[in-house]
Amino acid sequence: MPEHAARQEPLSKARLRIWLKLLKTVNGIEAEIRRNLRDQHGTTLPRFDVMSALARFPEGLKMSDLSTFLKVSNGNVTGIVDKLTEEELALRVAVPGDKRAQMARLTPKGRDAFADLADHHEGWIDGLLESWTVEDIDAVSAALDVVLSPHTDKESGHAQ
Repeated sequence: MPEHAARQEPLSKARLRIWLKLLKTVNGIEAEIRRNLRDQHGTTLPRFDVMSALARFPEGLKMSDLSTFLKVSNGNVTGIVDKLTEEELALRVAVPGDKRAQMARLTPKGRDAFADLADHHEGWIDGLLESWTVEDIDAVSAALDVVLSPHTDKESGHAQ
């Protein structure tokens, strides 16, 4: 639709259209990342996400905290951590004072493997967005910053 025609429709329709375009773009980028992780590294996005979370917390994370951090079920995290542990990319350690809880952390081998994945991931994103200038990035970032700001409690980060 020509730009001038979009301005003649209600603003709510233009906002809906941009939301759908954002969603399509995010889904497309995610599909490309999933494909690259699978084809080039024989891994999955959920596994990458678990390794990424553990890389952010070198001292480790309780399994329950890891699932909360990733917003997925304990079962999903457990299965991934089990596989990472089998491959010596992660390990589990007991939580002092809590016999039932365990912490997961990356091993040195896991940190190296994740660093390699993270470098490739950054390169894929860079390639997908290579036509964006610094000005484009700043403008889009500023526009997105205000989307949830009136609907979010700035102190807690929770929706009102």
